[in-house]
Amino acid sequence: MEMIKFEHTIFALPFAYIGAFLAQVRIPDWGPLFWITMAMVGARTAAMTLNRLIDRHIDRKNPRTANRAMAKGIIRPSEASIYIAISFGLLLLSAAMLSKLALYLSPLAVFLLTLYSYTKRFTWACHIVLGMSLAAAPIGAWIGINGTVDWPVIVLGLAVLTWSAGFDIIYACQDVDFDRSQGLNSIPARFGIAQALNISKLFHVLAAVFLVLTGYLLGMGLWYYIGVIVSAGLLIYEHSLVSPTDLSKLDAAFFAMNGYISVVMFVFTLLDIIF
Repeated sequence: MEMIKFEHTIFALPFAYIGAFLAQVRIPDWGPLFWITMAMVGARTAAMTLNRLIDRHIDRKNPRTANRAMAKGIIRPSEASIYIAISFGLLLLSAAMLSKLALYLSPLAVFLLTLYSYTKRFTWACHIVLGMSLAAAPIGAWIGINGTVDWPVIVLGLAVLTWSAGFDIIYACQDVDFDRSQGLNSIPARFGIAQALNISKLFHVLAAVFLVLTGYLLGMGLWYYIGVIVSAGLLIYEHSLVSPTDLSKLDAAFFAMNGYISVVMFVFTLLDIIF
């Protein structure tokens, strides 16, 4: 539980439910919601375990991550590999229980979740790959309910992509010196912290625009747009907590604000559907 940071599931899981709810602009049956939840548990567990397994040698060298379970050898690579296999199995089973298209596309999700941990070794666009991985949550849930890929969920996926890439850029600012010393890639390491924070702001502006466009395409009502406004306000506050010369509140900006944003969007989307 310490290794996979299960509490971080709050970033993606509410958006998976949003994708499911918006697929038919109603609350789905409990059966599909159960399998969407199981798919998310499998995907999240596999992704975090893969990340810890692939990065264990790097994590040992970084003072910030040296106490992670795999870096310290508390969990062996063979144990992690079994855990990954079981988790991906749960993801594939859940996709099969949802729709044929969800099953057919599930290897793409597996590929993205695996690819992310390697990308910082060769490209500063690693944050975008992370965003693509999280964007698979609402898109996969929509496919699980409707069995189709439609423009509204593509736009919603872009909202999640730009939102999560933006906050991952902020998170990466704390490792800029270490990344440069190890030849690792990130937007902060490539462009500097000041420019990275500006790029993060641009991503978050785009995220708000894509959320508005999603609502427009689906004919959403007032409650949904209130959620977008509150989320935009939280993004503005998130950026007020960090600056190129002061990253002391980075954890609050990364963990608290982004957790609030996903829950806010879920709650107000649900209110819009109910009322």
